[in-house]
Amino acid sequence: MKKTLILVRHATAEDQTFRTKDFDRILNSKGLAEAAVMGEWLADTNFRPDIFVTSPASRAYQTAVITAEKLGVNVASLVSKAEIYDGGPKAYLNAVNEISEEFSMLALFGHNPDITYFAEYISGASLGSMKKGSVAIIEFENLKWEEISGKTGNLTLYKTPKQVRDVD
Repeated sequence: MKKTLILVRHATAEDQTFRTKDFDRILNSKGLAEAAVMGEWLADTNFRPDIFVTSPASRAYQTAVITAEKLGVNVASLVSKAEIYDGGPKAYLNAVNEISEEFSMLALFGHNPDITYFAEYISGASLGSMKKGSVAIIEFENLKWEEISGKTGNLTLYKTPKQVRDVD
């Protein structure tokens, strides 16, 4: 059975200041628009994740909430995994490997540079650096979530908010 992983880098957030911890940075107006346009694009392209896993950091969580709302998903069903915030690419792999086999499509929301490193690790593709709010879709054939590891996936699509807006 095919598995689909939708990796989403959080949208544009406010700059860090001495008053705001990095973890607590929220989306700015540009980021709110990016998250909305990407959520609408996912809905329009019929990507329907069965499960949403997100970093608990404000900007990633907000991106996940907006995306879920655009897809008509109950926000209460979002799964927050603290290790995704600063656990490196291995934390992303652990989050994927722990997904139940009842799900075939996972949306995972996180941060650069780790989310880009993870996407490149599991797909073997070269993305450079995922743009804020961008989506990488990676498919796996005949693998369980727990079997996913280096170069087992195929990067089938990479989209940025700018690319989606320029099409409209």
